[in-house]
This record gives sequence, C-alpha cells and structure tokens, in this order.
Amino acid sequence: MAELIVAFDLPSGREALALADRLPALRWAKLGSALFVREGPGLVREFTARNVRVFLDLKWHDIPSTVARAVAAARELGVSMTTVHCLGGRAMLRAAATAAGQELAVLGVTVLTSHDAAELESILGRGVPDVGFEAERLARGALQAGLRGVVASGQELGLLREALGPEPLIVVPGVRAPGEAAGDQVRTIEPAEAVRRGATHLVVGRPITAARDPVAAYRRLVEALD
Repeated sequence: MAELIVAFDLPSGREALALADRLPALRWAKLGSALFVREGPGLVREFTARNVRVFLDLKWHDIPSTVARAVAAARELGVSMTTVHCLGGRAMLRAAATAAGQELAVLGVTVLTSHDAAELESILGRGVPDVGFEAERLARGALQAGLRGVVASGQELGLLREALGPEPLIVVPGVRAPGEAAGDQVRTIEPAEAVRRGATHLVVGRPITAARDPVAAYRRLVEALD
C-alpha cells in the first residue's frame, strides 16, 4: 500500500508542528529547503520525537564529497529519506548511496514536475523527444549507482514502474486532490491513479495545508490510499 507524505511547506516550524499535532496517525513529513533553512535540524528532531518519519527533500547536487557529507549528516540526524539530483552524475550518486548506509533511503530526483519537454531541452542543450525517456534514463542510472529509488512525476510513474520492476521506491510529488487544478506543476496526478500506476509514496502539500479543514482533507486522502 502506498504511504502518504505530508509536505509541510508552511511559513514556520511552529505552524508545521501545530498542524502535525492535529493530523491523526501522521507517519511522514516532508521538509523542503525553505522551511529547513528557516528552522534547521531542530525541526527534524521535533518531528522524529513525535514518531513521524522525515523526508528531507533538499535535492543535493554538488561534488561527490560534499554530497556524501550532507547525506551522512542527514543520517545522523535521524532522517528516514532524502533526495539528490540525478543530474549530479554517477560518482555523486554512488557517494550519496555509500554515505547513507542502511538507515537512510536516498532517492534520485529525475525531472522536476515544473519542467515540460521544451524547458528540459533548454536545460540539457539537446532535443528531448520524450520526458518519460529522460526520466527512465536518469532513474536507471540512479539505481545502478546504489540509490533506493527515485522521485518522479505521476505521468512517468507507470513507465518507470514497468522499467524498474517492483522493488525500488518511487515517490510522486505534485499529487493533487481530485478535481484540483495543476497550478505551477505541469505534470501532476490524482491519488488513486498514482497508486494504480505503482507509487510507493505520495507527496501532498497544499491540498492539505491550504485546505479550509486540513484534518478532513488529510483523512480523505488517507482513505483514498486504503
């Protein structure tokens, strides 16, 4: 069964923890760069003290030794899952996997959900006939380097599950509530479809955090995954 990760993209740690305390049986919290920079490692400790697993989504992309030190620090902090960018290259991915040990799952970010083919072409400097092909290419490299799985949009999810097999983690961001507009993430998916295509974890932010009744929205999404 897929697991729900709540993205606490809120202005402060105080607001994030207040919401977390209202969500029944919360299992996962995603902390992104904005909130982590503002609040620091203390917020990770606050979540883990509540028996909530932390997905630290910082998408490291640097020289291998720097990324290895960052991953090791996340492991020592008690983070359960974190991200590096696949475009960092094979040596960087291997260094991250080695530094993670068995305690920390490192995932490779393939193609950001804000990118379409035209934008990806401008980044890579070459033609991109299919975003899914690029996501698969990057995902295969990540797994070969020793990562536990990948982060990919719902639109590439079915392709990646078929290509990678049943074992790797596939974390899907940009999950929207049924009927919700896509916003600035152009390749989004609804929860039931993400589960059907093989996601292991669904990252949901604004459909919960910006809802009029966040607890009710959270409960509906949890029920959708049962």
